[in-house]
Amino acid sequence: MSLRPALSTALDAYVEARRSAEAATRAELRLSDTEVRALLRIRERPGIRPSELRDHLGVTSAGVTTLVDRLVERGLLRRELDTEDRRVNHIHLEVDLDALPWSQLDRFARDLDAAVDGEPVAQSTAFAEMLGRITRSVLAPR
Repeated sequence: MSLRPALSTALDAYVEARRSAEAATRAELRLSDTEVRALLRIRERPGIRPSELRDHLGVTSAGVTTLVDRLVERGLLRRELDTEDRRVNHIHLEVDLDALPWSQLDRFARDLDAAVDGEPVAQSTAFAEMLGRITRSVLAPR
């Protein structure tokens, strides 16, 4: 039996809690992980071009077209033709991601932010720096 450090155990619990919360929200809203990532990206970049969304999501051109078509059909997105180049379209949200039920998409992140805000700044800063060092160490080439 392996004795894992408390930090590793706590990080595993955090990852599992986040995964579970996000999976429950996706199931409730009947969205895939890629669809959620697309909606959140479009909120950050209203009028995004399909090619930029494709690159962000790491899918093919056909994949982004299918995804956008599906979300347009569900009434979550709309396409607008570019006024200067009619071959280009821009993608916009048709729903308010800050209103229920859509606000649930990033509820875990907001709740985490609120919890972190309640912690002492010095400890949060030290933890963030330590976690950054540990992550870089794990990712360093061997």
